[in-house]
Amino acid sequence: DMTVGTPWKSILSFTVPMLIGNIAQQLYSTVDSIVVGKYIGDNALAAVGSSGPILNMLLVLFIGISAGASIMVSQYFGAKNREALSHTIGNCITVTAICCAALILIMAPFIRPILVALNTPASILDGCASYLMICLVGMAGLAYYNILSGMLRGLGDSFSALIYLLVATVINIVLDIFFVAVVQMGVGGVALATVIAQIISSILCLIKLARMREYFDFGAKYLKPVGTYVKTVVRLGLPSGLTQMIFSSAMIIVQSLTNSFGEQFIAANVVIMRVDGFAMMPNFSFGTALTTYAGQNVGAGLYDRVTKGAKQGTLMAVVTSTVITGAILLFGKGLMGVFTDTQELVTLSYNLMKILAVGYIAVAVTQSLSGIMRGAGDTMTPMWISLITTIALRVPIAYGISLLTKTAELPHGRQECIQISLLVSWLIGALLTFIFYRMGKWKNKAIK
Repeated sequence: DMTVGTPWKSILSFTVPMLIGNIAQQLYSTVDSIVVGKYIGDNALAAVGSSGPILNMLLVLFIGISAGASIMVSQYFGAKNREALSHTIGNCITVTAICCAALILIMAPFIRPILVALNTPASILDGCASYLMICLVGMAGLAYYNILSGMLRGLGDSFSALIYLLVATVINIVLDIFFVAVVQMGVGGVALATVIAQIISSILCLIKLARMREYFDFGAKYLKPVGTYVKTVVRLGLPSGLTQMIFSSAMIIVQSLTNSFGEQFIAANVVIMRVDGFAMMPNFSFGTALTTYAGQNVGAGLYDRVTKGAKQGTLMAVVTSTVITGAILLFGKGLMGVFTDTQELVTLSYNLMKILAVGYIAVAVTQSLSGIMRGAGDTMTPMWISLITTIALRVPIAYGISLLTKTAELPHGRQECIQISLLVSWLIGALLTFIFYRMGKWKNKAIK
């Protein structure tokens, strides 16, 4: 219950297990990359990385459902509304099942054509297609873990999701090595290991929810969709889903530019994304914690407490990101060397990563204050900020720098255009988020 006690202590105690869980979740993709890079080679590493933006796009619908469910669960939990809480959880489980089935049927025929349209090099095309198809078929595991763990966090339980994710991470590592090194399934084996592990973690989350009868009722009648709750989930979750879709769309558009620089640059970006994933984890964890914190306190009508928690939570996030930025600058080359034995690739990855380093501090501000706004029910403002920074800024800047720096030696322009465009979008995003948070319109967006 985050409506009582010292705000920063509540936020920190909620954030720490979730941060450990997020790090464990990042280990999924990191171990995938390490196993692929070490056992198969740099081209296979590039194949896994090129699949990332498309996989993220496939998940946007469930990210939206998860965001809407988490906000509703935290506000109804704060308001002690047992009936509404029960319907919210049951309806989200049903809607997720319907969406999973529809997504598989609609998207399966288009995986390879999408990869071809993005100028994916022929040398990694088959690996990308295999990885994405297996992830698509196993989408239920990926979707349900995100949604069910979001519900647990909305109820104030970030510890259980951590334990289940740690179990699944160990399973994923073992299966990665087995499928790739022993069975020699290639890139497809990595995808299969991830899917199996996440299915297990989602089942464990569902069992835990079913046992939390002191807070809500869990039965067949609550699984039947009710218009009011479904509409509220959509209203709250759609902006978050669209935000992720906007971000993923920008990544896909930029991925086409990335692919033009060749396999080594693609592989370097994979290495950067894996280190980036760990660097971003504290920001995402504080942001999610502040969403739950704001949701529960808004549900209880404690707006002064929300404002106090926003200041303390953002400060903790900024300090943490500053430490991480320093660590990246000091130990970056060693981190890059974990993924590949190719020294040229290590150097390229580190040089590109240095461009992004200071941006993590800006993202700490964006994630923290966006979390407060979302938890209060204002999911539209973060969506518009994301739209501006990714579509109106990042994509034009990336392609603009590429175009302006073309030479005979650099027919596609300077490779740094990808990282520079991302850094600019992060800095401006932090500024806009701070301005809109200070305007305070989020205080009038609570669920009625």
